Amino acid sequence: MPTGPGAGGYQRFWLPGAIAKFFSARWVYVPHSVVGELAAYAELDRAQVVEDARAAGVYRRWRRPLVIDDPSRPQLARITGSSIRRVVNLSELTAGERRRLLVEGEDGLEPALFWLGEGGQPLAVSTWKSVFAEANKRCQARGVTLSCHAHLLRHSFAVVTLEQLQRGHIAALGELNEGQRGHYTRIFGDPLDWVRRRLGHRSVVTTTVYLHALQELEMETRMALVPDTWEDPRDTPLQRIGDDLRAPANAGGVSR
Repeated sequence: MPTGPGAGGYQRFWLPGAIAKFFSARWVYVPHSVVGELAAYAELDRAQVVEDARAAGVYRRWRRPLVIDDPSRPQLARITGSSIRRVVNLSELTAGERRRLLVEGEDGLEPALFWLGEGGQPLAVSTWKSVFAEANKRCQARGVTLSCHAHLLRHSFAVVTLEQLQRGHIAALGELNEGQRGHYTRIFGDPLDWVRRRLGHRSVVTTTVYLHALQELEMETRMALVPDTWEDPRDTPLQRIGDDLRAPANAGGVSR
């Protein structure tokens, strides 16, 4: 999990295919504001529960852990509890196997997984679900008509990211001529396809479900892509509007 500064207002980390949806490995981008919160958790809350767990010998009682004992090669872990020293690549580990990962540093062992419970152990999936369930109950008890679950965060990311990319895309295209617009699109691609890759969707058709949130941008998008050579309707006198409806039936060789 990145806790240091990144470029362009975002930090990123690699999501291996073994634990990604549809096994779609990809980069995940995290805003600096979130990175700051992650760093604060790592330096304060997480550090405290790790220290307490070490003092209680919690991690030395783990059964057959996978240990990262070389900080310069964090992508490799050794399998303990065997007469033969075996090394595995972290990118190939499943979510369940990653729960057995320990990092051996100067201060001792600690879990490789970022989020830990009060006992210093990695949080289980059921624990994450209960966190959302408890938050929903608190909202209901106070008359707040809000509810959330973990997968909803994925939807929120998709909608917010797509809207921001779309607005930026429109703003950039509006400053370019027709040839430049085509060049820009070939380089930077389509915002919808970018979100598709971030979510791990196999087809952009699946990602289009999020377009309902961007309906208010539809006309703005269309107008940004109108060629500069098109006639501006504002240049047409009011008395001429609708003249095409009164054109002769055989105009242009077209008949009823």
